[in-house]
Amino acid sequence: MQGYRTLLGTAVGEYEEKHSRFIAEIKPVSNEEEALAFIKEQKSKYWDARHNVYAYRLLGDECRFSDDGEPHGTAGKPVLDIITGRQLSNVCIVVTRYFGGILLGTGGLVRAYSEAARNAVDNATIAEMGLIDKFSLHCDYQQYNRLLPFFAKYDVNINDTVFLEDVIINFALSNEKSESFLLALTDNFAGKISAQKEGQIFAPVNIIKNNID
Repeated sequence: MQGYRTLLGTAVGEYEEKHSRFIAEIKPVSNEEEALAFIKEQKSKYWDARHNVYAYRLLGDECRFSDDGEPHGTAGKPVLDIITGRQLSNVCIVVTRYFGGILLGTGGLVRAYSEAARNAVDNATIAEMGLIDKFSLHCDYQQYNRLLPFFAKYDVNINDTVFLEDVIINFALSNEKSESFLLALTDNFAGKISAQKEGQIFAPVNIIKNNID
């Protein structure tokens, strides 16, 4: 997996139809445990509501949803469809409904839950997560001065530098650039400097303030 879309924080969206109020809250989650904890939290927060519908999607396309008493297929699945339609992963949406006294019918429920969830996503800050490789290397001080402009060319992010008898640099860069970077490092420094890979993480590589695309 090279990347995925998720949230940088929570967001809220609302929708009202025939006096029924729908409050959608969306939150990033890392696993099912976090998703279930968020659902429990929202149900406690809106304990007096008629329904607390939810849907979540994790990496690997692991999905789960609940209509929470609404007619089958009118609530949880439409919310999940908003998540998958926006290509989001590791997110959970809970849509709370305060009943307004008028039945909405199947089509009305699907529309209302979809719109509430869509509004929450539109209000969220979306992050495109990319795979980042982490490295460390040792060099002398003369090599260090040459490395800095070389790092800038490859958009290397220096996380930590330790100045001792030699210089130790801990840095990270996009997985897509790692191979060409390592080859260029060998060529530019005649094989006298080598970087050791320390691991991989996912990190934001692009921020979308309004995910309405």
